[in-house]
Amino acid sequence: MEQTLRPIYQERASFPDTLGVLLVSKRWEGDPLTDTFDEILLIITSSDTTPIQTKHYTDGEEKAAMHIISEQQLKKWLLLGTKRKVVDWLFYGKVFFDRNEYVENLKMGLEEYPFFGKDLKMGIELAKLVRRYMEGKTFYDQNHYMDAYHHAVQSLHHLARLSVIEKGILPEVTVWSQVKKIDPSIYKLYEELIMSDEPLQKRLELMFLASEFFIHNRTDDGAQHILAVMAAKERWTIQELHEHEELKMYSVDLEMLIEFLIEKNILRVILSDSKNEFICHRMYSVDEQQED
Repeated sequence: MEQTLRPIYQERASFPDTLGVLLVSKRWEGDPLTDTFDEILLIITSSDTTPIQTKHYTDGEEKAAMHIISEQQLKKWLLLGTKRKVVDWLFYGKVFFDRNEYVENLKMGLEEYPFFGKDLKMGIELAKLVRRYMEGKTFYDQNHYMDAYHHAVQSLHHLARLSVIEKGILPEVTVWSQVKKIDPSIYKLYEELIMSDEPLQKRLELMFLASEFFIHNRTDDGAQHILAVMAAKERWTIQELHEHEELKMYSVDLEMLIEFLIEKNILRVILSDSKNEFICHRMYSVDEQQED
């Protein structure tokens, strides 16, 4: 299959915006590294016109997938740790083209600094944790216990990831095996929620009470990233926060995190005049005590 793909990656290597071309071969039948394909052709480009482009090929016997990924998208994945297999592709792949040693320098950087963006990762997990916890608590208060249970499990998953990141470790797919060693108290809370013989209502009640304590203890560290961003100027509109390059990564959880931090007196609301004399704009700022 490699020979069949050669004209394709040779053509791509001739493009001026191509930074690197790698070929990743399966190690065994059904290898998850290559998504069960025989070959993965990874092409990194400086163009951001299409962040991700995928094509599938076959020669009648074997199959291959080509992924063209923009440099910006690749860096986002590496920062957030959302595509762990891409790191494996970089290290296991055979490099066929490397413009100005881009791929080599990228791999060296990952070896020297395998865990970067810790504050951002913690902020994103805190935002997800807060949303799932608050949604689950609302369902619980409304006696919708099965829906509350679903959100409770999700919130504990984000709490587990936050705990692992806090220790400077990348969360793995088997995050609970990591948490069992790193923070047994969170593991025990999860175990009691899903395995206890107590009625579901009682399990949820205990889980939400305990989670308040765990969230409270991690709020200051988890909020460091958004506070550092917002310290750049005195006040922000919600639109400005949404458009900030790093805060975009908080996605739909950003506004709920902001309201949570206001409730905790970490952020404060500033009112400003609007065109309508009966209503004010809300703007946001880091609380003065947080800046001292």
